[in-house]
Amino acid sequence: MRFVSTRNPKDVVSFEEAVFRGLAPDGGLYHPVERLDLAPLYERLGPEKGFVDVSYEMVRLLFGDEFSEEEAGRLVERAFPFSPVLRELTDSILLLELFHGPSCAFKDFGASFLASCMEVFLSRREGRAVILTATSGDTGSAVAQAFHGRRHIDVVILYPSGRVSPLQEKQLTTLGGNVHALEVAGSFDDCQRMVKEAFLDQELSERCPLTSANSINLGRLVPQSFYYVWAYAQLKARGERPFFCVPSGNFGNLTAGVYAWWWGMPVRGFLAATNVNDVVPEYLSTGVFTPRSSVRTLSNAMDVGNPSNFERLLALFEGDHRRMAAVIRGERVTDEETLDTIARYWRERGVFLDPHTAVGVKASERLLERERGVAPVVTLATAHPGKFLEVVEEALGIRPPLPPQLEEVLAKEKRAVKIPNTLEALKSFLLDLWG
Repeated sequence: MRFVSTRNPKDVVSFEEAVFRGLAPDGGLYHPVERLDLAPLYERLGPEKGFVDVSYEMVRLLFGDEFSEEEAGRLVERAFPFSPVLRELTDSILLLELFHGPSCAFKDFGASFLASCMEVFLSRREGRAVILTATSGDTGSAVAQAFHGRRHIDVVILYPSGRVSPLQEKQLTTLGGNVHALEVAGSFDDCQRMVKEAFLDQELSERCPLTSANSINLGRLVPQSFYYVWAYAQLKARGERPFFCVPSGNFGNLTAGVYAWWWGMPVRGFLAATNVNDVVPEYLSTGVFTPRSSVRTLSNAMDVGNPSNFERLLALFEGDHRRMAAVIRGERVTDEETLDTIARYWRERGVFLDPHTAVGVKASERLLERERGVAPVVTLATAHPGKFLEVVEEALGIRPPLPPQLEEVLAKEKRAVKIPNTLEALKSFLLDLWG
């Protein structure tokens, strides 16, 4: 499969080139050139297929020209020692649990796959790379876990000071070694801007081999489509086409699902569930996209006022608002509604929800109230509730149990470098690191 910049149709690259460039030289994002027809694969998949099996099939069809059968098999086995889990929440809402990986968030899937890909590519040419990424919470911990200890790779993670949960911060800042955490005096949008500016800086591009592990990197985004396909296969025996509800911030997760649909997966549609940072639901409703500064909420990983991956969605739908709105709905959920949803599902069903998943569940409820024939709604459960102890405790008065991997990280000491929200500060750190 070949990829092209969203801003320059002549900039066509391979998957390996897209992975290591991260961002196109013109500032665009890489997007598939071909609209592949994977319908024959979707037709033969069934619930007996495990997640690694589905992932292998997808890798062979999408990247068969870049990985041999043997490499593809090793790649998915190494990348996915964990799997999604599909659970019934209500008669009409299913949870696709994506928090059973090492950092207990959905971003483990993309980060682990990207790390495994880079390992294969770098081993072929005996090269080195610096992963540069910004996080509003879960990305950083997933990337840190996925790349920690990998040879020939350094990881530099920017996160907004005071805007990630204490546990998320510990996950970012306690590994050490080849993982470097930068605490930025600013917002996630500032962190994201600094990363983009670094990739476009001529001196850095000449002296430091930068690539990204944010959802702007195709090596992290495309494999997120695999769990949509797996969930579809699980429901196939029931004769049901799912409607996917995706808690959304930077819109990489939703974009991955839309890719699976674009390649022929039969679904009823997608619901973009946001907090009050609702620029995309607003666009879906009005046809006008108005980026703005992010607002702090309880679902902090979704506090994004100018989501990068919206550019990919525009490219996929060729800038046609009506076509996009026919496939994707939008829904906005407040903090008050988030707390109420967490409380209701614990009280009525004994289920703990993290604030991001709660946004998705509330949005799913609204969709089911408003439209007939959309069930089942598969709501992506994007993080373990134990990652958001303070929010869950605010809603319930009690804290959810922590999985073992989170208990261990809380006992470790934070190690982070504080920097201002400027390209100059980031550039200085990177050049010192690279030597």
